[in-house]
Amino acid sequence: MDLKRIKDLFLRFWRSDNGKISLLRDILVALLAVLIILTALWAYTGQWFGTPMVAIESGSMMHDDEPYGRLGTIDAGDMVLLVKVNNRNDVVPYCEAIEQGDDGVHTYGMYGDVIVYRRLGDTDDDQIIHRSMCWVDVTTEGNTTKYTIEEYDIYDEETINIPELGLHNKKPNPAWTHSGYITKGDNNDVIDQISDICPQPIKLEWISGKARSELPWIGTINLFFNDLTNGRFGEGSAEPATVNNVPGDSLVCLFILIAILISIPIGLDFYDYYREKNRN
Repeated sequence: MDLKRIKDLFLRFWRSDNGKISLLRDILVALLAVLIILTALWAYTGQWFGTPMVAIESGSMMHDDEPYGRLGTIDAGDMVLLVKVNNRNDVVPYCEAIEQGDDGVHTYGMYGDVIVYRRLGDTDDDQIIHRSMCWVDVTTEGNTTKYTIEEYDIYDEETINIPELGLHNKKPNPAWTHSGYITKGDNNDVIDQISDICPQPIKLEWISGKARSELPWIGTINLFFNDLTNGRFGEGSAEPATVNNVPGDSLVCLFILIAILISIPIGLDFYDYYREKNRN
């Protein structure tokens, strides 16, 4: 079949007024649009054929001083892109970024990269999104475990004193058994590794990606349907509904956004109706 024949068939298909062909054409256009968007997201994040974004479930990264709608920070109900992490150079911790001043990485209202990881690497657990604060090197000799955190001038110490991270001459309990990232939620008082969030430093292989960009409020829809399918609504629920963590002002902004999106096609239909009516 020559190119002219293919072109003629395509134009007939594209311009056809047949109802069934029009429906098929609309479906193909929608699928093509989705494919283009997914390909762009996969190319940007490096998460080929994986999940390029996640919905935020908790308020551990919230900043209370943010303006109405909470743009620019990570709040429950937001969605963020996940850029693949291949090695340590792909993640800039808070303490390293802040030393670089204006040239340091600044994401979601603070210095340093925000990473998404699975607690102890367990793929059955919900993912956690917290800021990388620093890297700790762990060495064990016999029954003695020592820690080195260069950014805080700590070298081969059995205890760690970093008050701003909640560590006051503290020996981690349980002892940290391997090197990795120390992480903390912006809205939390202490690091994950001395709370019940994750008792060990975060290995590179536990990291799903580092957070980039933000789709505010949209993830609320995802949280609602997840809560619905997991039976988290009602008094008999074993777990509280995650959608309850979404700030009220974010919900207001989401409803306004949905109203605008719905009003656009309705408005266009009214416009076409009245234009056609005036012609007659």
